[in-house]
Amino acid sequence: MNKSLFTLVVLLAVGGCSTEEHIYGTQPLVAKVQTGMSKDQVQQIGGQPVSVTDRTVQPGSCFDYKLTQADQHQSYNVSFDGNGKVDHKSFMTCAEWSHVQEKAREPARTSGGGGY
Repeated sequence: MNKSLFTLVVLLAVGGCSTEEHIYGTQPLVAKVQTGMSKDQVQQIGGQPVSVTDRTVQPGSCFDYKLTQADQHQSYNVSFDGNGKVDHKSFMTCAEWSHVQEKAREPARTSGGGGY
């Protein structure tokens, strides 16, 4: 696993214990949607998404939702692989998730001294 991807995985794992999880954790999309579910299953739980976009880094698509709890609003996405199965969900928009993936794919920059 390259260093950028490892960093992304660590950040996402730590992000699972976020304030957003605490506030919105009982919402059906957060509590019930699981990896491997189909688009239809997700829509049965969460309803029609605010928007649907094609993913730009990996084949697939992404549903944007807006969660509301006690007058607070939070973006939430459910991302699907090329087979239409959930492979990611997080408290950000699909565009933000795509940006994170793009950054993770960039080659690591070295701070090397040139070795002359």
